[in-house]
Amino acid sequence: MTPTPTPTLTAPDIDRIIEMAWEDRTPFEAIEQQFGLNEQAVITLMRRELKAASWRRWRARVQGRATKHRAKSQVDDARFKSTLQRSITGNKISKRG
Repeated sequence: MTPTPTPTLTAPDIDRIIEMAWEDRTPFEAIEQQFGLNEQAVITLMRRELKAASWRRWRARVQGRATKHRAKSQVDDARFKSTLQRSITGNKISKRG
């Protein structure tokens, strides 16, 4: 079995992945779709990038959390979305003008 190649990530990408990983309602599948990192790769990245205490706090927070896994989540797409959400494309806020 050939492992999937790890995508090259910029510092802003890593910051955004960490932010998404801390968000309760952002499933790992969304991170994978956008950045190509599966759940295990996100866990590895978080362990590498966070301080030890922050890592333990994050891991305890997401361990078994249903909303971090789309298949287990009972939250549907009818939840609140910011009015700015329409202008966010590819995780970047487009210029408003």
